[in-house]
Amino acid sequence: MPANDLIQPDGAKGASVVIVGGGVTGLSAAWWLARAGVDVRVIEKGLVGWEASGRNGGGCSHHHSPLFAEEQRLWPLMDEMLGHPTEFQPNRVRIALNEKQLALYSRAVVNARHQGFRIDEIDARQVRELVPLAGDNVFAGHYYHFGGHANPHRTVQAYAWALQNLGGTVMQHTAVTGFAVEAGRVVAVETDKGRFGCDHLVLAAGPQTGRLAAMLGVDIPLKVARAEMIVTEALPLMPLGGVDGNGLYGRQTLRGNLAYGGGPHEWVETEDVPGGARPATPLMQNIAKRVAELLPLAGHAKIIRSWAGLIENTPDGRPVIDRPEGWDNLTVATLSGVGFGLSPASGRAIQQLVTDGECSFADLSTLRLKRFAHLEPDWAALQGWQSMAMAS
Repeated sequence: MPANDLIQPDGAKGASVVIVGGGVTGLSAAWWLARAGVDVRVIEKGLVGWEASGRNGGGCSHHHSPLFAEEQRLWPLMDEMLGHPTEFQPNRVRIALNEKQLALYSRAVVNARHQGFRIDEIDARQVRELVPLAGDNVFAGHYYHFGGHANPHRTVQAYAWALQNLGGTVMQHTAVTGFAVEAGRVVAVETDKGRFGCDHLVLAAGPQTGRLAAMLGVDIPLKVARAEMIVTEALPLMPLGGVDGNGLYGRQTLRGNLAYGGGPHEWVETEDVPGGARPATPLMQNIAKRVAELLPLAGHAKIIRSWAGLIENTPDGRPVIDRPEGWDNLTVATLSGVGFGLSPASGRAIQQLVTDGECSFADLSTLRLKRFAHLEPDWAALQGWQSMAMAS
């Protein structure tokens, strides 16, 4: 795609591709586009990675996604490709504390093996050898010879720095207020910092994606939830930092901290929570209890901080990556809470949709918007999704 060096009437410089959203999906897409020689600008209303992109468990294993194979191929290469550290660590252990959990986790085993990935069944003794913080309550587990985890904060930084190294630009603290449209094409993004022309627009703004798409008449069914994580004081490093189970996701950091989340969400209205502080809630007590059950020898560890970030959720829990019908130069991407791990592959897929009109390495048909064509208007209520205000 040729670079666009448009200067708008108000003096604001445009770009060939403007990406709205400075989370991990938008930054990855921008980096891949810049690698392809495209002039790209990212517009972010706050700081890059300030929501869930920098506040998650760092997991890199999404066997349910059509992007899974590419995700697994790319993660071990990302530090070298980006030129900045992500702290990626391979492999993972999932612990089952009872027979019911083992049966539930076995579904993922069948799916991953079907795609050619290796998983070993391990008994309680083997679990404790790999995970010294585990206790006598272990029932069994699985050792994943794929997947792994990375540091969300480091990864967001790596994408942003690598993008800038290639000449791409990032505008923080810039709120999008609207779009200029001519003949079925988006020609500019209107912001509180000026007008930015574009040849192609990518909406990858996490919880705000649905609201922004609606400005263009594109319906993306989303509900937004606040996901919380806890971080403990540093503990002795385990042989493998990627450990989950008991309904939790997370990792042990390279400093030794345990960072875990998982479980109930608080459903919120995005416009009521535009940014800023996310105070701790009783949810962190539930998370802490389950971490102590999963890793009893860490039960004495103090919680030193908690995180909360907003995540968007589609009705079926699957991402949307699509070029909506009726638009020649619009791509939308919302990853439904799994954006971090899929980011190397989703960014490349978005780049190819923009530059080539299709993805060469994965079938994205199940991620298209048309699957919601006959969605019930009250789909969220039917699934029991409601905000805390509505529930009280």
